[in-house]
Amino acid sequence: MTSGVDPAWPLDVESVLDRLEQVWDRVVASGGDRSAVTLVAVTKGFGPEVAVAAAAAGLVDLGENYAQELLAKAPVVEATGIEVCWHAIGRLQRNKVRSLAGVVGLWQSVDRSDLAAEIARRDPGAKILVQVNVSDEPQKGGCSPSETPALVDAAHQAGLMVQGLMTVGRTGSPDDARAGFALLRDLADELSLPVRSMGMSGDLEAAVAEGATMLRVGAALFGPRPARPST
Repeated sequence: MTSGVDPAWPLDVESVLDRLEQVWDRVVASGGDRSAVTLVAVTKGFGPEVAVAAAAAGLVDLGENYAQELLAKAPVVEATGIEVCWHAIGRLQRNKVRSLAGVVGLWQSVDRSDLAAEIARRDPGAKILVQVNVSDEPQKGGCSPSETPALVDAAHQAGLMVQGLMTVGRTGSPDDARAGFALLRDLADELSLPVRSMGMSGDLEAAVAEGATMLRVGAALFGPRPARPST
């Protein structure tokens, strides 16, 4: 077993498919349409074999928080011949953009103009989402809702393809996140942006009910993330 993966994790594709159907059942029960929602399988913290199993199960949108992990897994998945789209979903430092350019298919966490400019320089015409902090929690990334139109405009002016907006729900119960999800939906509508990336394993029902078109799901597909080795 490759290091970094919990030995109890079920590596067979059938197990991933079973969990995937459970996620889709939750989406549909919340009023969502399978054809209108994209699932991004978050493989953060797992070994590359988990990304391979996800891709083999048809989860071809893969999300990573850390540049180093993404760059380690991408060639392993590529070697299978399965075409995937890698999503950069974590808070991003400008100095990581160069190494990720050409590998990332959708930059989901663009939250400031200097980051947008760096992506435009290293990956001209890239597809991005602008991350919005809808809960005003300082530990979460994202520009403020009031700053969002200006950042979207700056990204457009830099030649980037702004597909939509992204947010992380308020910490707490799923109901606590609903108002923020509704705010993101309204902002996206005002800016004529079709993609609303919001909702994760614990609050996807609230996100779907408020109009999510993209969900970032890890634990619901793969179980608890293995602990990082102590150093």
